[in-house]
Amino acid sequence: MEHTNDIPDAPDLSSIHVPVMLERTLELLAPALERPDAVLVDATLGMGGHALAVLDRFPGLELVGIDRDQDALGIAAARLARFADRIHLVHAVYDDIETVLDGLGLRDVAGILFDLGVSSLQLDRTERGFSYSKDAPLDMRMDASTPVTAEQILAEYSESELRRIFTKYGEEKLAGRYAKHIVAAREQNRLVTSAQLVALLDSATPAAVRRAGHPAKRVFQALRIEVNRELAVLERAIPSAIDRLSVGGRIVVLSYQSLEDRIVKHALAEGATSTAPRGLPVELPEHRPVLKLLVRGAERATDEDISTNPRSAPVRLRAAERIRRAA
Repeated sequence: MEHTNDIPDAPDLSSIHVPVMLERTLELLAPALERPDAVLVDATLGMGGHALAVLDRFPGLELVGIDRDQDALGIAAARLARFADRIHLVHAVYDDIETVLDGLGLRDVAGILFDLGVSSLQLDRTERGFSYSKDAPLDMRMDASTPVTAEQILAEYSESELRRIFTKYGEEKLAGRYAKHIVAAREQNRLVTSAQLVALLDSATPAAVRRAGHPAKRVFQALRIEVNRELAVLERAIPSAIDRLSVGGRIVVLSYQSLEDRIVKHALAEGATSTAPRGLPVELPEHRPVLKLLVRGAERATDEDISTNPRSAPVRLRAAERIRRAA
């Protein structure tokens, strides 16, 4: 974990797309962020799109921006430069949220935002290897300083381990078939590019299945999740975030696939449920829920959101407010 002000070669900042469900996110966070001395943690800062809008909208707000991607942090630093006296940008993974806040001397915060999944920067930079539609090295690391790449996983995991991650993280019905073909192919040549992997998956996919969608999509998702330990990180991060919310503080989470959303749904539902033993005639104060859910189920992007930013199509938004301090 480190603070950063480095700015890599950045894309044209004026051309960066509008963040996903921006207005709805601001609407949900507003009651918490309008307080004097409010602090918002943007736990997945990315290129700073949500952060820029929040800092513009709430002139008294202090922002803590966390990201594991050094390139994204550098671009965000450039975009947010005029707010330098109100921001703290930290290189860390978002399950380190408590360590980050402790390091800044902050106990409770008014708001926390998670915009999960792979970022536009990671998708658009071909050399990062996240997209199955562009040939690139099989990297897929969100933090380039970490050691494990997708190429290494494909070369070293056993057939059963590959089948497990394709099933668990990609919900891929042909997981066993793909794992078997990968292990057979690597005995001849190591898989080092996305084009090699896509060609292998395509040849291993029955024609009828191929017509139902690109055969590489779920395998690439599974590899990315495994490389970055995304679900394990998320399972630790959401409870930690809830713990650091002040009473009246709000959390908003944007998920892009069902595995992420399931983790978020369960964590927020647990906080919004009484812990009183069944049959207890009176609910004691310490058993009352600590959260109030702010949306019914998961909200989806509107047609307008999707037309503005097509990558918002799969998003699921959940939000909650802290209503009491835990015992």
